[in-house]
Amino acid sequence: VRQYKLDKLKQAERLNPDQRAIRLMKEIQTVLHLPNLPQTIDCFDNSNISGSDAVAACVVFKKARPSKKDYRKYIIKTVQGPDDYASMYEVLSRRFRHGLEEKIERKLHNQEEKMGRFSFFPDLIMMDGGKGQVNIAEKVLAELEIHIPVCGMVKDDHHRTRSLYYQGIEMDIDSRSEGFQLVTRIQDEAHRFAITYHRLLRGKQQVHSALDDIEGVGPQRRKVLMKYFQSLEEIKLATKEELAKVPMLNKTVANQIYNYFHVEQQ
Repeated sequence: VRQYKLDKLKQAERLNPDQRAIRLMKEIQTVLHLPNLPQTIDCFDNSNISGSDAVAACVVFKKARPSKKDYRKYIIKTVQGPDDYASMYEVLSRRFRHGLEEKIERKLHNQEEKMGRFSFFPDLIMMDGGKGQVNIAEKVLAELEIHIPVCGMVKDDHHRTRSLYYQGIEMDIDSRSEGFQLVTRIQDEAHRFAITYHRLLRGKQQVHSALDDIEGVGPQRRKVLMKYFQSLEEIKLATKEELAKVPMLNKTVANQIYNYFHVEQQ
């Protein structure tokens, strides 16, 4: 009988995907004892390598599905060195202060809520971390007098979510449930988005610093070089003849680029 009911439920959800989304959100609501259905979830994650090029990212899930147009990425501006808590304090402060400012601006101009991206606050905030990250988020919200539930993803030894931390309690969630699968999907997406942005930023900075040291290579030629070769490694491997074929490069500059990577760096 139970299997029959389950089959009927899945059949109905295939016809109406929103039914499944509601069921998954209700699972999370039940585990955390939330007052409202978490229709919109913001998840924050940091990314840095020994504090270098520290960034953070926020992914947004609406009705249990990623809303990529609402994703946000941040370059950490005020923190020196690898300090995840201070970095997250900065990011959350920026995100929600921006939202409050947008609410005031919208009200002054009689704009509808849909006119602002930042002033639309989530039903639940998820932190890619446990007690410490949750405490930082709750501190920011308290300072700004914003009331949003915050939970943390407590990790196992393999950096996978094993439970949720909410209101000072670590809460177990059935790892076989679809609600748990949604939580891990949110975690994976936040981590992927943060890492991708971090790598992109590091790649751009490495190219910028390397090519800026070469006489005759300014912003325009750097842009043309990257468009032609796609990566710094390909530029390093290019012959003088291949470099000379790049638009905007004359033979002298091509030789200077080649010599920089093959003579001066030896």
